[in-house]
Amino acid sequence: MVSIKTRRAYDRPGPRDGKRILIDRLWPRGLRKDTASLDLWSKEIAPTPSLRRWFDHRADRFTEFKRRYRDELKSNQAVGEILRQMGRGKTTLVYAARDPAVNHAVVLAEFLTKAQGRKPAAKKRKKRTSI
Repeated sequence: MVSIKTRRAYDRPGPRDGKRILIDRLWPRGLRKDTASLDLWSKEIAPTPSLRRWFDHRADRFTEFKRRYRDELKSNQAVGEILRQMGRGKTTLVYAARDPAVNHAVVLAEFLTKAQGRKPAAKKRKKRTSI
């Protein structure tokens, strides 16, 4: 099982971060690429622009935002790619939002943790009938 944590993009990278993945659609303002210490930038895993604008990082909308974002993630092909990129080690999801408790990284970390615990669905075999 992978260890997933979250960290603001503006915080100094830590020695225990493991693989660092930026999960924002937009590059964080004022952050220099050479000091970000990122292994991957996954723009596609971020909430859609319309959902992001609707949410507007308002705490009173967070419960509904979580539901809508999880629905987006269920059909987002970037989830499989990010799970492959994470591998089996430590991973830090990097985000730019100010509030560490009310942001999409919290929802994504929970979603990815649950996704890793699921076993792939077994393929159903067709019954053969003899003639």
